[in-house]
Amino acid sequence: MSDSSQTPSLVGWREWIALPDLGVAALKCKVDTGARTSALHAFSVKEFKRAGQRWVKFGLHPHQGSDEEVWCEALVKDVRQVRDSGGHTTRRYFIETHVVIGKMQYLIELSLTRRDNMRFRMLLGREALKGRFYVDPARSYLMGKDLAP
Repeated sequence: MSDSSQTPSLVGWREWIALPDLGVAALKCKVDTGARTSALHAFSVKEFKRAGQRWVKFGLHPHQGSDEEVWCEALVKDVRQVRDSGGHTTRRYFIETHVVIGKMQYLIELSLTRRDNMRFRMLLGREALKGRFYVDPARSYLMGKDLAP
């Protein structure tokens, strides 16, 4: 579904999302207007070559407090230095993947980083929200858990 002609939807400070390209059917996500880019929890990130292009393979724990693992592969879009909320700079891989929120599906850029000690496995940053959503910081899960584009 194209989202370019849609009126922006209202989302809460946390929402259910899916990452179908990565095989993730449901993931709780923090909607973070303080973060420019979106970030996904990833561990054991390993770069490899496929058809002459840079790819990464990584593990993901989609649910806090669970040992469930999803193994993903994605084409590397970029590698950049990112400053986290604590002011620390780290080198991160960036990928592009589709995200599903409610009935909307679109392509976003994600950085891969360890989020073991964070409450949410993913942050949805301003760039992924721009023109698509308004955020109500007092509410949660306004888009529901039915993730069908």
